[in-house]
Amino acid sequence: MNITQKAIENYKKLFGEEIKGGLDDELNEIITNFALDEVQENDNLDDKTRQMLILAAAIAVQTPRRYEKAVIAALNIGISPVEIKEILYQAVPYVGILKVLDLLEPTNKIFEERGIKLPLEKQGTTTLENRFDKGLKVQKSIFGETIDKNFENSPKNQVHIQKFLSDNCFGDYYTRNGLDIKTRELITFSILISQGGCEPQVKGHIAGNLNVGNDKQTLINAVTALLPFIGYPRSLNAISCINQVIPD
Repeated sequence: MNITQKAIENYKKLFGEEIKGGLDDELNEIITNFALDEVQENDNLDDKTRQMLILAAAIAVQTPRRYEKAVIAALNIGISPVEIKEILYQAVPYVGILKVLDLLEPTNKIFEERGIKLPLEKQGTTTLENRFDKGLKVQKSIFGETIDKNFENSPKNQVHIQKFLSDNCFGDYYTRNGLDIKTRELITFSILISQGGCEPQVKGHIAGNLNVGNDKQTLINAVTALLPFIGYPRSLNAISCINQVIPD
């Protein structure tokens, strides 16, 4: 295979071994050179951030075998077990329980093989009594007073969804330790664009990312890093959303 030196170095850094031949060496050559050389030369992300976003994308598109490799790579470059688990937790309100539950077992298996003691230290900070108030506070810190308007304008038979967003999506997940809010919002953006068909939510979280300190270039960097893994249509849709919310 004609693999560039940069791609060889990046592969070894992620997986601790040399690139091996596979089922289709010609395809492997194309995707390895693109994802591990050309894209990484243009995404302007550090290794840790890039791999966290790739891990989030693997959860969103539900590719268990690729997800396992992403976990191994994450550990190899210094992403902690807690951070890996928190990316899984953060994915729950955006991809649903079913996808995440299927990935818990392989995650724990990899941890055990690495000698990582389970269960990990708990990262939750809320109780059943205060999760709504704490979640609402975090929600407003990201999206502002529009949250009050959402409650006011919601029909009576739908207002429970607004409550779920505050106490579950934000109260149960965004209030957790292990990842800061800025990182959680970037991961959420990555999960949404990787799923596709979530453009209204993508636009909302583009604004949320801006409010917590992730600028336009950071979001473009994230799309660049994920493009090989989620494809051009979803990547171009994400870029379109970014440009609509944050015009030059």
